[in-house]
Amino acid sequence: MAKDYYEVLGVPRDADESTIKKAYRKLAMKYHPDRNPDNKDAEAKFKEIGEAYEVLSDPDKRAAYDRMGHDAFKNGGTGGFGGGGGFGGFTDPMDIFAQMFGGMGGFGGGGRRRQTNPRRPGSDLRYDLDITLDEAVSGCDKVLEIERLVPCDACAASGSKDGAKGYKTCPSCHGSGVITQQSGFFVQQSTCPNCRGLGQIISNPCSKCHGEGRVHKDVKITLHIPPGVDTGTKLRSSGNGDAGLRGGETGDLYVFIEVKPHAIFSRDGKDLTYTMPVPFALAAQGGVLSVPTPDGAAKLKLPAGTSSGTIFRVRGKGMPALKGGSRGDLMVEIQVETPTNLNAAQKKNLESFTDTLGNSNQPEATDFLRRATGYMK
Repeated sequence: MAKDYYEVLGVPRDADESTIKKAYRKLAMKYHPDRNPDNKDAEAKFKEIGEAYEVLSDPDKRAAYDRMGHDAFKNGGTGGFGGGGGFGGFTDPMDIFAQMFGGMGGFGGGGRRRQTNPRRPGSDLRYDLDITLDEAVSGCDKVLEIERLVPCDACAASGSKDGAKGYKTCPSCHGSGVITQQSGFFVQQSTCPNCRGLGQIISNPCSKCHGEGRVHKDVKITLHIPPGVDTGTKLRSSGNGDAGLRGGETGDLYVFIEVKPHAIFSRDGKDLTYTMPVPFALAAQGGVLSVPTPDGAAKLKLPAGTSSGTIFRVRGKGMPALKGGSRGDLMVEIQVETPTNLNAAQKKNLESFTDTLGNSNQPEATDFLRRATGYMK
């Protein structure tokens, strides 16, 4: 399980920007690979620190993390959900270090040069889908209507009227994607505002997508819901997220299932349960009881003298297993219904019937009275 980002940096959840930055600087210096050669644990810690700082130093990412925890950045590291405002993959920890300290990621200034690419992967999208329990039992196909970014057909997703030939090296950062500023001993690097860190600019942007290589569009997607899904099940629809920037890889669509409450059945893992009222006479005499199941009616043999709270198992009439295996069972709890609103004749008949009962006809009441005799004087 991923460690809490606040714990990684050793800061409280209400820490301000200055406190977060100070904590990162201290830990990054301590665990930097140049100071810990051939130390895999330090390398992993350095990466963990950079990931935590990237999230907590960005107001939008921090807000998403506070709401959803690490789920906000799952799904292959591409993190965010929704529209064009999703979060991209995590930045190389060396680049984060370089932006904080300068020197292109190394203490001696000779570290790796930042690699730039005019393409960026698209964001994953999230869709919350409500289905019925009957649909969860049998599976179904659902048509989802979503708004997503799709490749621009006017420029073949390049963002330029001139295609790939329209890219030019950014004159502000000279293709590095970062702007370096030196103030005395310290070197500060920041994302180039002219090319937004891409290292390249477009001299003749596409008029339809304004250089993005993608446009918003309402689309319909057919998704198969397999039998056995439950509330919280997450289904992945590959390639149905946002299109990438200027031809970058398309993200995925993640569908979160919510199974609506059912009028009869309740769910307990693979088993289904419900409480069924049974007439007093049938419970006393016994007989065959017709009970509902997801597949239709089933016959249940009710022994004579069945009491309230007795549970009967109907095998194989529960939920299918999502990943294969045997089907769950149906658990029917009996509730013996006491007759109400009796008329005079019914009351008289009931009194006559009661007079014929002995201790052997009502053993539970007889046993209780025997044990409670000392408390009823």
